[in-house]
Amino acid sequence: MKVYLSVDIEGAAGIAHWDEARKPERDYLEFQERMTGEAVAACEGALAAGATEIWIKDAHGSGRNILQERLPLEAVLIRGWSAHPLGMLQELDETFAAVGMVGYHSPASSSGNPLAHTLTGLYAKMMINGTVISEYALHTYAANMLGVPVAFLSGDETICRLGKELNPALTTVATNKGVGESVIATHPQRARDGIREGVSEAFSGDLSRHRVQLPEHFDFRLQFKHHSDAYRRSFYPGAWLEGEDTVAFSTDDYFEILRIIRFMS
Repeated sequence: MKVYLSVDIEGAAGIAHWDEARKPERDYLEFQERMTGEAVAACEGALAAGATEIWIKDAHGSGRNILQERLPLEAVLIRGWSAHPLGMLQELDETFAAVGMVGYHSPASSSGNPLAHTLTGLYAKMMINGTVISEYALHTYAANMLGVPVAFLSGDETICRLGKELNPALTTVATNKGVGESVIATHPQRARDGIREGVSEAFSGDLSRHRVQLPEHFDFRLQFKHHSDAYRRSFYPGAWLEGEDTVAFSTDDYFEILRIIRFMS
């Protein structure tokens, strides 16, 4: 069984400040270790479920965070960014049986995580068909576009709740609860144990239970923090400026949503 893991850092157990997520900062090293440990636990769970090949996308910041020598030999690591529209699922295709998302976080405009955002700090809010969309939902639609179910999610309590709303069969492990600029954090070992067991459960049995039906049409809205950023990007083919700070776009093809996001970033 060939599986895919997409690993971020802002949903790792205990993370509470941007200094802990950015490479140049001294506090980052502790959470590089934490991110790596959660990736290893997810791999162990996947192997227990019968995986023979594991592809991992280092999906945070530079894409160069996970300490590769800690990973099992069955793991292939994707480092850096190709700029392909699949983004945090780069290289995913129809040959994969399932996807797991580790260390994910609440979307921009959410209070569920002091580091809540969606892809970059440019955006105040990203919406599809009137609903705020997270990196989890954005990439869950992308995976299902390719026929690959997303079976597992770990991260803050809010993203786990939102994940369950989109896919009730989703296996989730909450690592933190955001409260203002703070988090109430699960012990890192408990988080790793939960991720290991959760991935094993999620990747076992009939994986089709995790499939999500994509909408037939996508009305996309991207609200920027600065109106000038919206104005400049509103000249993307087929897009238009809505109000002063929002770029709007509409399509029946989900790949076009992924494409416009790539060019808006």
